[in-house]
Amino acid sequence: MAFSLQPPYAGEIVGKTGHILLLLLGVSFTAQAQNHKISADLPTSTSKEVDVIVQFKHIPNAWHAAKITVHGGILKSDLSLVNAFHASVPANQIGDLASDPEVAHISPDRELSNLGSTTISFDVPAPAINASSAWNAGFVGTGIGVAVIDSGTQDTADLQNAAGKNRVVFQQSYISGNTSTTDKYGHGVHVAGLIAGDGDKSAGQYQGVAPGATVLNFRVLDDQGAGKDSYVISAIQAAIALKKTYNIRVINLSLGRPVYESYTVDPLCQAVEQAWMAGIVVVVAAGNDGRDNSAGTNGYGTIMAPGNDPYVITVGAMKQMGTASRGDDLIASYSSKGPTALDHIVKPDIVAPGNHVISLAGKSTTQLIHSFPQNQVTTDYFVLSGTSMATGVVSGAVADLLQATPSLTPDQVKAILMRSASKTFPSYSTTFDPTTGITYVSQYDVFTVGAGYLDLLAALGLAATPPPANLSMLSPTAVFDANSGEVFYQKNANTLWGSNALWGSNALWGSSVFNGSQSSIGARNALWGSNALWGSNALWGSTTTTGFNALWGSNALWGSSTSDATESLSIDINGEN
Repeated sequence: MAFSLQPPYAGEIVGKTGHILLLLLGVSFTAQAQNHKISADLPTSTSKEVDVIVQFKHIPNAWHAAKITVHGGILKSDLSLVNAFHASVPANQIGDLASDPEVAHISPDRELSNLGSTTISFDVPAPAINASSAWNAGFVGTGIGVAVIDSGTQDTADLQNAAGKNRVVFQQSYISGNTSTTDKYGHGVHVAGLIAGDGDKSAGQYQGVAPGATVLNFRVLDDQGAGKDSYVISAIQAAIALKKTYNIRVINLSLGRPVYESYTVDPLCQAVEQAWMAGIVVVVAAGNDGRDNSAGTNGYGTIMAPGNDPYVITVGAMKQMGTASRGDDLIASYSSKGPTALDHIVKPDIVAPGNHVISLAGKSTTQLIHSFPQNQVTTDYFVLSGTSMATGVVSGAVADLLQATPSLTPDQVKAILMRSASKTFPSYSTTFDPTTGITYVSQYDVFTVGAGYLDLLAALGLAATPPPANLSMLSPTAVFDANSGEVFYQKNANTLWGSNALWGSNALWGSSVFNGSQSSIGARNALWGSNALWGSNALWGSTTTTGFNALWGSNALWGSSTSDATESLSIDINGEN
């Protein structure tokens, strides 16, 4: 399985940089009905060794390790964060291993990659999110550690303090057989610049959102921008362990892969949840598959993992239309849309500038500069697009917010960003791709723009009187009511949006996202509230049921029938204006 790099689409920078075109190259999903503890995409019928992540019911020790080795397995790394070992095991031994009562779940060590792309024009994201207001108040992320789990960083004056001291305070590679922490791909340094670059090489013109924050470089993506679940889990595990040492308050994950199983058993999702519960705000890219209509859903249901997890802040990408004003900004048509596969979690949570953005360039030898020299603005700056970039912008905003109010919990941060987000959008917008002749229509609903457009000034204002710290901000589940043909939020008494008027669903998402008719049935009101997210006519029209059935029906994409399904992902290299 693989995550892909995302390239630019014509007129819109998408996120899959051409050559990595991550292909979910022929991922075959074989039925594992005989054992629900085995991921459906994991082969079990050959003697060939496969890399797996074995989750146990308790923290693994030597006794658990022996359970793997007795089946011919070779241990590779300790992933105790998610009660797991990363190991290589003969495929035909996986069934026997899974039958052990102490084994909770076995997943393949899936491949993933960054979610950035390329383009030839550029914008500076800071004005669109009102970042200067934070800077003028002295909030630049000082004292806040941001763990950038990506393809590495490089030495640059933009990541130094006024005394010339490096603000990249920790560096470690988690790539098997590769100890270098230098970004030879060019994605991680770009993201780090969007978060914490101070614009030294551009007289402050191209600075990141939190130019005083410290960066921790956890390299998990190789020279081609690809990595594995086990690398990312190891990095998250290390970030949690180093939290107090470096005051790590934010983890940035501008990477991802397709969703293959419920977040409740996916080891990558379990790792981000552990970081969240350890007090670290986890910010994740939504993905760049919003144009994918292969399932007849018009790009809905394409959120990547671990952005499908209800704990984290999942970020979609806006395009700034070449102006500093946010008034004309539009959603990037490639930005992945919710709800999430399998679990139907309402995502993304928020959107931010991510299209045609300029930030730090790696050395001239990096893969991206070599492949897309037209994207280089100067020796020090480069242009990329994608939800990867938007994620970096949000991480920087979180660092500024935490400097202003250090006591905020991850749930409070998420609530503040969502409630303060601008909710002024058009009903829809269109993007024409001249290379394909296709016009993409974007609808500004909750599954496209989430709670709205990041506004750092408004967020700082709300932080002065934050929401209660004892309630969770798990993103809600969308539930389809076959009787009414409508989709509703599923309320949860433990979540802030479920029961608090000031921070309830209308305040967080805005009333305009409720596109269905109001329900008048008492029982339905008790379960979902009075407002429908979607009616059956709201998205695809009354005569088109294919997309609706794909999301809410029992087909191969969303339902239980995943046998013999093969997914492929094509990547483009254009750009969106």
